[in-house]
Amino acid sequence: MLGGRILYGGDYNPDQWLEHPEVLEQDVRLMKESKVNCVSLGIFAWAALEPEEGVYQMDWLDRLITRMEEEDIQVILATPSAAMPHWLTQRYPEVMQVQADGRRNLPGKRHNFCYTSPVMREKTKAIDRELSRRFGRRKNVILWHISNELGGNFADSVCHCEYCQAAFRKWLKKKYGTLQNLNQAWWNYFWSHNYTDWEQIHSPVPNGETTSTALLLDWRRFSTEQIHDFYQMEVQAVREYSELPATTNFMYFFKGLDYNRMKHGVDVISWDNYPFWHKRKDEVPSAVKAAANHNIMRALKRQPFLLMESTPSAVSWREYNPLKRPGMNMLAGMQAIAHGSDSVLYFQWRKGRGGYEKFHGAVLDHKNETNTRVFREVTELGERLAGLGEKIRGTVNRPKAAILFDWENWWAVEDTQGPRLDIKYVKAILSHYRAFWEQGIEADLIGMDEPLDDYLLVSAPMNYLYKDGYADRVRAFVESGGVFVTTCFSGMVNETDLCFTEQHPLEDVLGVIQEEIDAPSGEFENSFHYDGKTYPAKFLCELSHAKEDTEVLASYEEDFYAGYPAVTCHPFGKGSAFYLAAGSDQEFLRVFYRDVFRKAGVENALRAKLPYGVTTAERIADDGTRIVFVMNFKNEPVIVEDIGIWTDAETQEQYEDVLQMKPFECIVLTKQKTDGN
Repeated sequence: MLGGRILYGGDYNPDQWLEHPEVLEQDVRLMKESKVNCVSLGIFAWAALEPEEGVYQMDWLDRLITRMEEEDIQVILATPSAAMPHWLTQRYPEVMQVQADGRRNLPGKRHNFCYTSPVMREKTKAIDRELSRRFGRRKNVILWHISNELGGNFADSVCHCEYCQAAFRKWLKKKYGTLQNLNQAWWNYFWSHNYTDWEQIHSPVPNGETTSTALLLDWRRFSTEQIHDFYQMEVQAVREYSELPATTNFMYFFKGLDYNRMKHGVDVISWDNYPFWHKRKDEVPSAVKAAANHNIMRALKRQPFLLMESTPSAVSWREYNPLKRPGMNMLAGMQAIAHGSDSVLYFQWRKGRGGYEKFHGAVLDHKNETNTRVFREVTELGERLAGLGEKIRGTVNRPKAAILFDWENWWAVEDTQGPRLDIKYVKAILSHYRAFWEQGIEADLIGMDEPLDDYLLVSAPMNYLYKDGYADRVRAFVESGGVFVTTCFSGMVNETDLCFTEQHPLEDVLGVIQEEIDAPSGEFENSFHYDGKTYPAKFLCELSHAKEDTEVLASYEEDFYAGYPAVTCHPFGKGSAFYLAAGSDQEFLRVFYRDVFRKAGVENALRAKLPYGVTTAERIADDGTRIVFVMNFKNEPVIVEDIGIWTDAETQEQYEDVLQMKPFECIVLTKQKTDGN
């Protein structure tokens, strides 16, 4: 556990208040009152740290770090590359990004820098080294926060300048070796798009090439590599005088960067979580999406992560921004801990008086100091986390189920043309994950490169692209006893978006032979009968043939493909593979996965049926001690029955068979391994 405790606090921007020392001293007093034990410093402070080129003014930061140390408040120290000072952009305009239309950005916003620019790299390394030299060995500085939300530049994460074009061509040369290999991999024979000179290759842009899906895919891969290289450059700079671990804060289902690649060199995974609570009265969709993101971050290294940003009240950047209703800040923070976080950190500590985020939620508002509902609820959560620290120390979530979520697949399936243009990969993932969440089944969300050995069940919805070696790993997983679930429009193409020919790479495992895929409009919706009830077949409906030893669990009921299998199960080795040939609705997935969970032998931590809106997550210690979080995302009381015997980890109260829960409540239960569960 980083820092030896659950970290609680968040982004602190004293550089905005340097002319008001009384405010800074008040901040320290109120941090102690609200149980804050950690702050992130310097994230957007480049102009305050280096007001002129090569002129460093860091005494103010020194005083702040010292003051925090006096109060036993730990510091996550940031490198300030996310927001460039105007002297830098004025003197070196080449550091600013070039958009896809060829225009170079003007100064402003944030993340507005070219990750390839030699000048940007030089100036970034210089200030990073100075920060490391001054503060890299300070007792209460525990982590480097490298830049901020890399790729989050209000656009598409990337730069199209000549530096980046040259770097892209160099990257392609290294990957493919020859133009002949590249032309073959990209299928450039189509429309006479064969390249005869490396200089002919350009990034995908609106007034140029956007129809080559392999180009789009490799450009996204290259952009991740370039940003990852920039991150590594910053890490090397701060490591000159410091041995502290490093992180960079990832984002909420962020398409621009492949976090499965970005995780390498990131010592501690951290991310920024801003669910749309109270978008509707049913909080389950928002809770499901937040839980899925937590599980992605935890699964990147299969270890605890940090919740680097959240809001204690409202955000300011959606069309409408509801306040967190009473109890939701507590529940949202506990949800993060339940899914593997060792921190709850906010953006931000104090609202600024001006600027783009002046109305973004914060612990301290513009007025009223501590006499606010938000401050009281923040303090309440801080007190609770302080008591939980020792109980979760050394624990981690260890799910027996996984869902395949892969960025390269995301890019490829949404860029391809046909059979539909409205495919939403994340929506598909969340519809399957929700069936897990509703039954309290934890699942890691993992990429195709990850090992499958630790799981009993792996689900791969809309797994369109198969990476090299992936099919072999799935085959070995099922053969050794695993249960595998996949859907239509899976296993269609290889890593460069070339269609597989002859047969599906896992035809022997799935036990089906693919033929056609229908993409019906609403007026041509089909249906199938499963477990005594009729369900819709819609969106994508594949026509396939079941092999002789494949069990057909449901068949289409209508139209010219009536009788074709819609749901199948095929034994393979010691395991089984389920295939969903048709898209359906949430009710079907709920019933279908109930049967799959039974087949795979996975169940929730309570081994109980959960009422709607209630879910569970479990952290396990090396000695087998189980810490189970039971969360009620309904704004009304619920009762969970048939739970067996558990002890409240915080109050030591014992529960037997029945658990009564208040609105938006999280109860933490514990059970020793010796209890027989």
